[in-house]
Amino acid sequence: MNPYHIALTYVPGLGNKTIRQLIAAYPQPEQLFGMSRQQLTEIFRNHDTIISAFLSRQPLAMAEQAMAEMEGRGVEALFCTDADYPARLNEAGCEDSPVLLYCLGRCDLNAQHTVAMVGSRKCSDYGRTTTHRLVKEMKTDGTTIVSGLAYGIDTAAHTAAVENGLPTIAVLGHGLDIIYPSQNRLLAKRIVEQGGVLLSEYPLHTGINAVHFPARNRIVAALADATIVVEAAERGGALITANIANSYNREVFAVPGRLCDPLSEGCNNLVIHHKAVMIRNAGDLFYQMGWKNTFDRRRQQEEQLSLFATLDQNQQTVVKLLTTNREMTLDEMVAQSGLSLPKVASVVTDLELRNVVRCLPGRLYKLN
Repeated sequence: MNPYHIALTYVPGLGNKTIRQLIAAYPQPEQLFGMSRQQLTEIFRNHDTIISAFLSRQPLAMAEQAMAEMEGRGVEALFCTDADYPARLNEAGCEDSPVLLYCLGRCDLNAQHTVAMVGSRKCSDYGRTTTHRLVKEMKTDGTTIVSGLAYGIDTAAHTAAVENGLPTIAVLGHGLDIIYPSQNRLLAKRIVEQGGVLLSEYPLHTGINAVHFPARNRIVAALADATIVVEAAERGGALITANIANSYNREVFAVPGRLCDPLSEGCNNLVIHHKAVMIRNAGDLFYQMGWKNTFDRRRQQEEQLSLFATLDQNQQTVVKLLTTNREMTLDEMVAQSGLSLPKVASVVTDLELRNVVRCLPGRLYKLN
């Protein structure tokens, strides 16, 4: 941790965009704290509050005090130029991302695949169950789950990640010395203990403020390659996150719900207005994101071997063909299997009923 980096965030009047511009011009922020009034005036012109802060070096004293307390609490700070800082937050279009992040726990913030899961705080059993199922299905990919540790879908997403051994990032809207809601203290502890991280742009002792939570959503959106809205009413924080993700050119997905269900109105609207792609399972996510080749091959092979033991010889023949060839018509299976068309059709029907094979448009068949 560089105290000068932290000190920049304590200079009144300096926002994230301005600090990024300053660092681009002055990679060593020590320079700024050593400048004369005349030099600082050339940079900041008539912004006397900023100039006085650098001259007084008060922000540096505040940073050093904060670092001492952070060390005692096991909290680290990541600046936007640090190697461990999440690179996704430095991408074009995300210039409003925080230049400094406070972290409690150890987690790869630059994991290959990250997915944000958001939704209603007052979620239904359907939303909670769907969240757990989606996260469990993502285990085959080792996806990192991002959410905001709020009630409802956030809690379900983090809990499912912990239970399935997936790393999870909880982005908070206050200092890391507070857990809100308090009911999630044990969950927060489990996240840290099991390879996840609590993350915040706010220093210790920053209290709960309603304004901070919409701001928190931009970090959730920027950290993830894709955002999944599981359950959302017509208005709410989940839709704010989805809109931000769209503005960052991130992929957005929505779990559909019943037309008459108020908790699904937001998700359905996202799909109708082409702001999100409908998602039924993690397979849909992997397909849309091009992550299919990242499946755990060994686990697939083990599952296939287990499956083969319950299939007869003809069924095994068809499954082997579909394992080698991604998609096939009935005629192609007949040509390569040596079986008659009625026999192949019967076998494929049986495999469909067992949820082993599914039919695609154009009468193409593939393994589930």
